[in-house]
Amino acid sequence: QVQLAESGGGLVQTGGSLRLSCAASRRTFSNYAMGWFRQAPGKEREFVSAINWSSGSTRYADSVKGRFTTSRDNAKNTVYLQLNSLKPEDTAVYSCAAGSYSAPSNSYRFDYWGRGTQVTVSS
Repeated sequence: QVQLAESGGGLVQTGGSLRLSCAASRRTFSNYAMGWFRQAPGKEREFVSAINWSSGSTRYADSVKGRFTTSRDNAKNTVYLQLNSLKPEDTAVYSCAAGSYSAPSNSYRFDYWGRGTQVTVSS
């Protein structure tokens, strides 16, 4: 079992920035990866970003490209999501996930989820 703990959410004005953190209790897979998802009220959960732990390569949803950046700290088993140029439509509960990356299919599988942290962007 892997425990994930997010932090860093809050209330920010349009155009502002936040940095979210997600600390994992341990790494479990050889092709370890971590991701960020978000869910706004009344909407489906959507993918935000992912990072391959070994290579550091990243993937982003089109809606956040150029504004959000994900990174990792190997020593701390922690992944970060830097949110810049925030918009009201970014308001959601942001959750991190841990899993693995498959190179042959170029896809991720996430098996462990955090409880999430609220990000609210005021207009």
